[in-house]
Amino acid sequence: MTGLLLRWIISIAALLIVANVVPGIGVSGTKAILIAPVLIGFVNATLGTLLKMLSFPVTILTLGMSSLAINGLMLMLVAYLVDGFRVDTFFAAFFGSILLSITNWVLRLFLPRKDD
Repeated sequence: MTGLLLRWIISIAALLIVANVVPGIGVSGTKAILIAPVLIGFVNATLGTLLKMLSFPVTILTLGMSSLAINGLMLMLVAYLVDGFRVDTFFAAFFGSILLSITNWVLRLFLPRKDD
């Protein structure tokens, strides 16, 4: 349970970093800050996975660029669903999703490992 809470806090921090770095992405309000990371994870795990499986041949042809585009579209979908979280353009979503992935990865490096 503690691990899940830590991952949620890291996702919140990553989203706040992306919102402050990428022009066109913004988060306002406590509700949006708390709900958006959960919904991003849920949408990427469900709809994002399905879309990536269906577009696998295109992903191979585009050397992974279509997968990045799908991540951006998933970020735009979450912005549509959560009041207080906004993504203005596709390019903001595209670069924001890349930065969000990198930021999450870097911050999770500081989490304790299960085998420790």
